[in-house]
Amino acid sequence: MYTNLSNFVKKKRKEANLTQEEFADRTGVALTVVRKIEQGKDNLSLAKVNQVLLMFGSKLIPMNNKEVEE
Repeated sequence: MYTNLSNFVKKKRKEANLTQEEFADRTGVALTVVRKIEQGKDNLSLAKVNQVLLMFGSKLIPMNNKEVEE
């Protein structure tokens, strides 16, 4: 199981045998976005994160804690 977004993206990118640069090109985001995600930075655009996650058939959505616990 993945513990966080940065680990998920990094593991999936490596499973696809892509460098950060190749991954950025394929997802259509700047290399700095990929690096920020993989470094666990917290000042990210939800739209950019979802653009990256789309490559894996995933998306990040806001949920309140009560929904997660159920």
